[in-house]
Amino acid sequence: MINKSMVLPLALVLCAFLLLPTALQAQDLHPSRRPSPLGIAKTHIGDTYVKVTYGRPYVRNRAIFGQPNDSTTYLVPFGQLWRTGANEATEITLTGPLSVAGQPLEAGTYALFTEPGADEWVIHFSPQLGLDGTGRLDPDGSFTPDVYDPAQDVLTVTVPSQTMEEAVDQFTMNWEPANGGAHLVLRWEQTEVRIPLE
Repeated sequence: MINKSMVLPLALVLCAFLLLPTALQAQDLHPSRRPSPLGIAKTHIGDTYVKVTYGRPYVRNRAIFGQPNDSTTYLVPFGQLWRTGANEATEITLTGPLSVAGQPLEAGTYALFTEPGADEWVIHFSPQLGLDGTGRLDPDGSFTPDVYDPAQDVLTVTVPSQTMEEAVDQFTMNWEPANGGAHLVLRWEQTEVRIPLE
């Protein structure tokens, strides 16, 4: 038999229990539970530690890279600036100076933007950190678009792209050893791009 003095506390506990999943879902911002989870690729090139942090989107039945036309809408059209992943702009950190595609890059943390093309990609190293795509989510919750300024880039290089036989469903960045350094290898859909660092 339930004591009448216990009815109100039990009702409050039951309400709190029923509302808990909604509250947890609203605050579930952990990167591992995003539609495009967080990825990290790290390596050592000589004495320099290099780490890339990026969002890993899936294809999800979308056309990813291609020349804009009337019949197909591409997620990342050729010639369009891309955050090189999903969610926040991709960032690369170097603890020492390196050469990227033959050009010097000083130690630091940079946003890594790309412009995909049919045969080559333009790679931008920007000091503008904390961007969401090419814009910025402000503390008050508003979004300021087009904050990225290519004039601030510390380095821009062009590297070739190639088509792979097998498709890659989830965007992937990893390191592969190369003579005198390593390649940062980007793979998604049937596209592969290698950025040489040494």
